[in-house]
Amino acid sequence: MASRLNPYLHFRGNAREAMEFYRDVLGGDLQLMTFAQFGSEDPTLAEQVMHGQLETPSGYTLMASDTPPDMSHNPGDNFTISLSGDDGDELRGYFERLSEGGSVYTPLQKQVWGDEFGALTDKFGVAWLVNISDPV
Repeated sequence: MASRLNPYLHFRGNAREAMEFYRDVLGGDLQLMTFAQFGSEDPTLAEQVMHGQLETPSGYTLMASDTPPDMSHNPGDNFTISLSGDDGDELRGYFERLSEGGSVYTPLQKQVWGDEFGALTDKFGVAWLVNISDPV
């Protein structure tokens, strides 16, 4: 797989409902993973969506998650742009260039789900996520 770019939406506790709605509208295969599945012991987050991904028959990809209560959530600007794939060199280069003059809030490094992941806001205020798939 090469790299791909897609929107990543953020919700306050209703990501499951939203993604099920989008699946009903657009069709496709919806995968939802909860915070509990990734080791969170916080009972208020356990069943909330840490990562959801909808792949539609038309080739669209839509990702989403619930925003934990201790993080800012502002409807209207509750999205990021996600770059993902298995070309580590290409994606690391994008992360490095996008971070120039911006702010990295999650360094690009190995995560509990096995992939390399990082998050940043570029110098124009646009939020980006970069995920490099573990080649397993």
